[in-house]
Amino acid sequence: MEKTAKITQSANPNIIKRHWYVVDAEGQTLGRLVTRIASVLKGKHRPYFSTNLDTGDYVIVLNSNKIRLTGNKWNDKEYIWHSLYPGGQKRLTAKKMNDRNGKAMIEWAVKGMLPKTKLGDQYFRKLFTYEGTEHPHAAQQPKPLI
Repeated sequence: MEKTAKITQSANPNIIKRHWYVVDAEGQTLGRLVTRIASVLKGKHRPYFSTNLDTGDYVIVLNSNKIRLTGNKWNDKEYIWHSLYPGGQKRLTAKKMNDRNGKAMIEWAVKGMLPKTKLGDQYFRKLFTYEGTEHPHAAQQPKPLI
């Protein structure tokens, strides 16, 4: 009887098969949802995950303006940025940010969980957020993300 060696397969561009996933964000908690999204974008759900390659999948987020925040975060959580001009610091509460641009909260949260490198930029380009229930990616046949 011959013994066959089990070989660990390293990630390379030839074996990476990209999938499309769709997520309905309505009523879901922001932090828990974007943690799962960031993990799928990076490819950490795959058995051949590698830190130096983009092994992740595409994610489509629907109803991004109907996200849920716990506690009093709608009024207490602030988004802060600076215009690089003197006195140019801007602040918006989560409620105002959601009213102004519903998909910005999810995009900011996911971007904060990705690496701040060129690879992180590649991950982020695979995220598509929409405020409604319609999306133009039906040809990719996205599967629901569990």
